Amino acid sequence: MQDESSAVNIEYPVQQQLDAYNASDIERFMQWWADDCRYYAFPSTLLADGAAQIRARHVERFKEPGLHGELIKRIVVGNVVVDQEIVQRTFPDGRGEVDVMAIYEVEAGKIVRAWFKLGTPRMV
Repeated sequence: MQDESSAVNIEYPVQQQLDAYNASDIERFMQWWADDCRYYAFPSTLLADGAAQIRARHVERFKEPGLHGELIKRIVVGNVVVDQEIVQRTFPDGRGEVDVMAIYEVEAGKIVRAWFKLGTPRMV
């Protein structure tokens, strides 16, 4: 059984990067990702290999007005954090939202791997 303090420590970098995402603060966002992290579309499509590629993706994403991830539920098992979110985005067709399942693997206080499963975008 995992004790509460270790679960808090595992989820801390995940919450910090979500807060930085919502602030569109690339420097604060990137401090929670390991240099050799990998970022996938679930289950295994590599989207970014290393912090530089994750930074490049998010520099562009953070230009979107009204970008915001709302945490619906979080589960922590061992060193893995699973978040259910609704993300507000500006799509080519306008404002919308998308359901997201985000899975983060955390080691030594940094996100080392992440997988994202997106639902179908809805226009709002």
